[in-house]
Amino acid sequence: MSEEKTLGKILLAEDDKFLSVALGDKLTRAGFTVIKAINGEEALDKIKSEAPDLVLLDLIMPRKNGFEVLAEMKLGRVAKPPPVIVLSNLGQDTDIAKAKALGASDYLVKSDVEIKTVVEKIKAELARARHS
Repeated sequence: MSEEKTLGKILLAEDDKFLSVALGDKLTRAGFTVIKAINGEEALDKIKSEAPDLVLLDLIMPRKNGFEVLAEMKLGRVAKPPPVIVLSNLGQDTDIAKAKALGASDYLVKSDVEIKTVVEKIKAELARARHS
């Protein structure tokens, strides 16, 4: 599928291989181009080099965690930061508040959400971002 015909380019920053494959397959079947990163450093590099339309970001990753990725984006280390949806096992109100304060547009707890809901949230966020 050529990039022009996709719904958008998604960076999937997730170190869990099973979840990365499952989410990647579902997003590809939904019509997205999917780029993957398995740690925070790789995620930042790919945000800069690939210019994704949206980042689906895990918080607990090696090298740099998701909070560090968000902080670097907020500090302007990414020229045009894309919207970020956090998808994490961390479900405490303090974690959600911290991620949103660092610029996350949405926060989903892995154990509370189905993959199809993640795809719907991505579509909604991309639509919102394109109209703002």
